[in-house]
Amino acid sequence: MPKDIPVSNGSFLLNFDSDYQIRDIYFPFIGQENHSSGRPFQFGVWVDGQYSWMGPDWETNLRYRDNNLVTDVILKNEALSLELRCSDVVDLELNIYIRKIEVINLKNKARQVRLFFSHEFCLYGNDIGGTAYFDPRSCSIIHYKIHRYFLISTWAHGKWGVQHFACGRREDSGGSETVIEANNGILSGVASAWGSPHSTIAIWLKLPAKGTTNAYYWMAAGTNYSEVANLNLEVHNKTPEELLKRSSKYWQTWIHKDSLKLQGLPKSVRDIYNRSLLILRTQIDNHGAIIAANDSDIIRFGKDTYSYMWGRDGAFVAAALSKAGYSHPCMKYFDFCARILSDEGYLFQHYNPDGSLASNWHSWLVEDKEVLPIQEDSTALTLWALWIYSQSMKDVEFIRPLYSKLIKKAADFLVSYRDPQTHLPLPSYDLWEERYALHTYTVASVIAGLRAAANFANLFQDAPLAEKYDSVAAEMTAAISKHLYHKDLKRFARSGSRIKGGYKLDKVIDISLLSLATLGVLDPKEPKMLETAQAVREELWLKTPVEGCARYQGDEYQRTEDSPKDIPGNPWFISTLWLAEYYIDLAENKEELQAALPYLKWCVKNSLPSGVLAEQVHPINGSPLCVSPLTWSHSAFVWTVLRYSEKDKTLKK
Repeated sequence: MPKDIPVSNGSFLLNFDSDYQIRDIYFPFIGQENHSSGRPFQFGVWVDGQYSWMGPDWETNLRYRDNNLVTDVILKNEALSLELRCSDVVDLELNIYIRKIEVINLKNKARQVRLFFSHEFCLYGNDIGGTAYFDPRSCSIIHYKIHRYFLISTWAHGKWGVQHFACGRREDSGGSETVIEANNGILSGVASAWGSPHSTIAIWLKLPAKGTTNAYYWMAAGTNYSEVANLNLEVHNKTPEELLKRSSKYWQTWIHKDSLKLQGLPKSVRDIYNRSLLILRTQIDNHGAIIAANDSDIIRFGKDTYSYMWGRDGAFVAAALSKAGYSHPCMKYFDFCARILSDEGYLFQHYNPDGSLASNWHSWLVEDKEVLPIQEDSTALTLWALWIYSQSMKDVEFIRPLYSKLIKKAADFLVSYRDPQTHLPLPSYDLWEERYALHTYTVASVIAGLRAAANFANLFQDAPLAEKYDSVAAEMTAAISKHLYHKDLKRFARSGSRIKGGYKLDKVIDISLLSLATLGVLDPKEPKMLETAQAVREELWLKTPVEGCARYQGDEYQRTEDSPKDIPGNPWFISTLWLAEYYIDLAENKEELQAALPYLKWCVKNSLPSGVLAEQVHPINGSPLCVSPLTWSHSAFVWTVLRYSEKDKTLKK
């Protein structure tokens, strides 16, 4: 089930599924310690003796307010003659999640409505040794274990605090006695549970005929009781409505920070551009890590997550945010990269949000030989993105301390990590994390990284080093056509495996081949590049009702059983956007630039109603597949829109 409408402040993140159930709760790092482990926190209504949890019986419309990270959710149940309008936000300063619920009576008679909220905490990511209890001091429910505390409280009809509650223990079967009690409309009042605890609270509302009543629910996150108790007092002092309003005003200001005018683009594209910027901000930890995705459903595949910092994904996000004018998260990210860079000057596959090394999916041995388990593009693209930041922000003072501890260190590794005979990089793992070889995309990223390092060396008047980096980049560029161009196929090869005298070439067509142009290594109009791009478009564009562009021929990742057998793979947002970026680079007039617009519109069409972009979509019905949202998808959309707008300003009719 896709995750939708994430809300976050950089320390406290909540994800909702399409049934408007809280499914992921991250604190105090975004992407680390999921305190629900993906279990649904149910939300339901009891009225006129009937009970209904959010799900198939409800018509749901999950969106955000325009240019905001406050949600705008409409829930309607015709059988119950009720409509709920909800607003969700995590306060911009305080680690407090707030939900406003407006309950609308569609019947012409007064009624009592009871709202129920269940809590399936797995603190620290497991369900052992927790406690849930009613706290009479704060009139709230508290779940805690060691240094993780979550306080839950409410307001309705002028009354502060939880009035109706039940704590219980989860059974081995996954059921809970508190949910059964809620189905009867009454909670038992059991005041504590331990081990694997569960809790449910209720708000009882008086609803006038054809009238409306408001209620508020909030959750405070902290590391001890005093912290969450004080946060609860902040809600009382400031009121939940005022906290919601101040966050709403801030995000409206944030998204219009530079009043960017996007030229030549329809409103639907501009709307997803703004939404993508906001979604990107939800996935960035306040300590600097840019997280790939925080959708816990992916755990079912391989027992691991996307909640890590990949250097490649982070670099693309930082580049997009830099070009869009958002310096602060980029500065923290580059400082983060400088802290985690290895002594030898490279980044490992990925890292946890606290900077520790994450699980590594790559082996240190290939064919019984020791190798570095890295994707070299992650290191190279960090330099490329940092130069884009430097060009966008003109912030020499920030860059200066990074010159020795990040730029030179990483660039020197890129120079050293290459084949002495071919002058190309030594093998590493590919960007899709599936193959160990020399990849054309990796070569393009290394060249882009070295050119960025040379630019920095020139900036700091380090002429010998600038010449060194430029010289190595030029050698690699020349070696691409010599070693990675397939003369019989008349296009570049995806990768090569070292053999005597050169490389055995991989003939599979891969969208990443376009990086030769989009990273500025080759002219997009160069004949070999044109032939390669034509093959990419012809072979990877899906001939299904959904269309879209696959990653490469024969891609089986997340492919469903009902998928057509003759397609190259599922359509990905980043693949589709890389096609758009290539056509933007290729355009010489405004008419040619229009060739990129359908790819942007495809992304708009296949986004969720909230504007969230998944990793990929189903090739027949367009439903989201794999993680949702994928941070990289949103950064690629922002980047491509900005490239389109910039090119539009330079072209004549």
